[in-house]
Amino acid sequence: MDAVIDTYRQQEAKGFGRKHSRRPLELKSSTTPPGNCGPSQFLDTQVFQCSPCEEPLVKSPAGLRCVCADSRNVTGQAAECNACNSCNLTACELLTNTVILNAFSLETRAYDLYAKAKSQNLPKLFYSNTGLPPLSFGKNSKINFKLVKYDARGNFLGWEDVTGGTLQLCADRQSVLDAAYSFGTSYEQSCTVQVSNLLRRVPEPIFYEMFLQFSNGKGNWLWPVPVANPQLQLNSPASLRSERLRRFFLVDGLSGRQGNLSNQPASVTLAAGLLLSVDLPTSSPGDQSAFLLTVKYAKQDSTATTQVSFAVSYTHRPGTSPRDTDIALAILGSLAALYALLKTSSWMRRSRLQNISFIILVKFFAFFAGALANAFFMVALGTGIYWLIVFKGQQSAAVEVMVPPAGSQIETNFIIYLSCAFVLKAVDLLHLLITQVTISIFLIDWEKPKEKPAFKAPAGGQRAISSVSIWRTFLIANEWNEIQTHRKLNPSLQLFAVLLLLEVVGLKNITSRDLNLDLHPGADAYLAAWSPILRFGLAASLWLALGIAQVAFFTGIYERFVEDKINQFIDLCSMSNVSVFILMHGCYGFYVHGRSVHGHADVGMDAMHACLRKEEENLCPLRGLEANSDVQTFEVLLTDRARQLYDKITQPLMEGPRGERVRVDLHEQRLRSYYTLNRFLSSFLEHAYRDMDYIVKDKFFLERVMDMEFQEPVDMSILYTDASALFSRTLFYNNELALLVFDTLLFSVVDLGTQDFLLAAIITFVVQKLVKILRQALGRRNLAAKTLVEKQFLI
Repeated sequence: MDAVIDTYRQQEAKGFGRKHSRRPLELKSSTTPPGNCGPSQFLDTQVFQCSPCEEPLVKSPAGLRCVCADSRNVTGQAAECNACNSCNLTACELLTNTVILNAFSLETRAYDLYAKAKSQNLPKLFYSNTGLPPLSFGKNSKINFKLVKYDARGNFLGWEDVTGGTLQLCADRQSVLDAAYSFGTSYEQSCTVQVSNLLRRVPEPIFYEMFLQFSNGKGNWLWPVPVANPQLQLNSPASLRSERLRRFFLVDGLSGRQGNLSNQPASVTLAAGLLLSVDLPTSSPGDQSAFLLTVKYAKQDSTATTQVSFAVSYTHRPGTSPRDTDIALAILGSLAALYALLKTSSWMRRSRLQNISFIILVKFFAFFAGALANAFFMVALGTGIYWLIVFKGQQSAAVEVMVPPAGSQIETNFIIYLSCAFVLKAVDLLHLLITQVTISIFLIDWEKPKEKPAFKAPAGGQRAISSVSIWRTFLIANEWNEIQTHRKLNPSLQLFAVLLLLEVVGLKNITSRDLNLDLHPGADAYLAAWSPILRFGLAASLWLALGIAQVAFFTGIYERFVEDKINQFIDLCSMSNVSVFILMHGCYGFYVHGRSVHGHADVGMDAMHACLRKEEENLCPLRGLEANSDVQTFEVLLTDRARQLYDKITQPLMEGPRGERVRVDLHEQRLRSYYTLNRFLSSFLEHAYRDMDYIVKDKFFLERVMDMEFQEPVDMSILYTDASALFSRTLFYNNELALLVFDTLLFSVVDLGTQDFLLAAIITFVVQKLVKILRQALGRRNLAAKTLVEKQFLI
């Protein structure tokens, strides 16, 4: 490569690198040594002799070489460069280096002289905006960069590859250093170094020009890479401010020396941050170069410790994906608002509310929060899966798509969507918990006393003591208490399976910002930074897939062949001769018909077995509420009068004790209310009240789909047949989707903040347990208050 530098300069003098020139430098061999001018006139000219008061900055056995940055030396550089147009390149290189050394401003004498120089040998200071020929880079292919090196005196030092850490001031393994130039790998490297160590490594500045080496049908070529210096202050015309440089340095310990060369420099200018930006697709780069090197310089004390970094980032033209995401979010958000309006309207009809009130607005916000959370979740999940497939699935010879870089608008919007989804879903879960732990529930005991009460309380007007056993009611209350947090999947198994796939199998390794699909990278391999979009796309997909698989197995196999707790609860109600009446909203609820077809359930074991044999042999009626029907679960829609009477009877049940004497009287009053409500509901279900009767009917298909009732009960309540056991809506069982989405979002949000799947799993497990404990505790307290079953019996 050393042999082509003269060819490079000759072609550059002919126009390469100037404005509107699109010809890259062709690599050709040459036997002419670079700078073939004989002895350098720069060493002998009197113009560059330092004055007696000046201390030369560089000495060598060949004689005195001045690199003094005073105005006379700079003027001499310009004069020498112009005086020897045909042979002396060194003076021109030295003048250019002097301009570059002023890393923070071009308003210097050196740049003024450079701008006025007429020499054809003057190196190009600025990159010509000539674009880049169409190039194609395959998956994980190496980007070949070459560096031209010059010393502080303008001497050409040769060509060098960027591999091996040439531009990286942080020491590391060879494989890690060279991974920066693997196409498609987003690279980050930073460390803290002593400035004195950098000075020992680079005792005097070395100036670089960076070139991209590529091949096409016409041969091998070099193309200059533009260099951006954000700290460079320009008060020049606007057209010059957008120019990119072609030359840069890493460490300058000469400009800060004062008095004597052996003195430590007062300050050191160093490249604290290098960022190589690649704009995709390189196959159609347009007028701008696809590659850009940004160098951020900083001045540090020679004894200081500083942070240095080197990074490679890829940007992809977003195209229509942001617009498509906004359209999808707008459509789903509108549907969420419509869904919330329908749910609020249904709730108002079921609660018999006509006028807009604060509680209605709160309900609308709660419904809208849940629906909007699902909309944000779907958009975020679609974004994650899209980039996971499009970026990681590239198998073609030309890589044209990259995952959005850190801090990009797409990634920022994604994090906002995910955060909003989690917050809104948390509100939705809170609304679900409040609704479930405030339901009105009563256990109707159909058992009739076998004989008249043997004992009546002596106080006049008091109730006779019942001879019906209460243990059957306790049994149903305990079973209801157990199934309150029953779910269609096992949360612990879910966490274990997700962690097994992500951490042990190694699927998490495909969420890095590179094109590698290696599940177990080697110890020496460079591990690119994680992409939050890819991590969420993978983790959420696995979580949902495993959750859906668990639900499918549970409902399709386990419940069918092993254990179905919901239907077992219904069977237990029938065998216990106890029904369950639930009001979830004002006039809407559910009814589980548990009246025994045998008339009695408080019997011995032999009688119970005889009853079961009769049912097996179809020698008794069906268990359904209506004759010749086996439907035992219903949706209930009460009239206003029925609900008012229900509230009047249950009012003593809602009152708390206020004193010892009052406590005894209140307890007696609550027992009376219990038996009164039991008689009222059993009589109501037996059609004993003609003015508060009910009808049984099926819902229309549209009513089932929209989960609302088109007909309002006026004179008669309505019991809608329910073959799906919808009373489980008051349990975790029939809210699995909401819980699954919340768990997914919780796991993903914790991972978003910690980048640690294991910690996310631990926090998710803890939150799941806390939610379950809270639901059990509040549900147990509500059950005890509404059914008069003391909490100590709910085990």
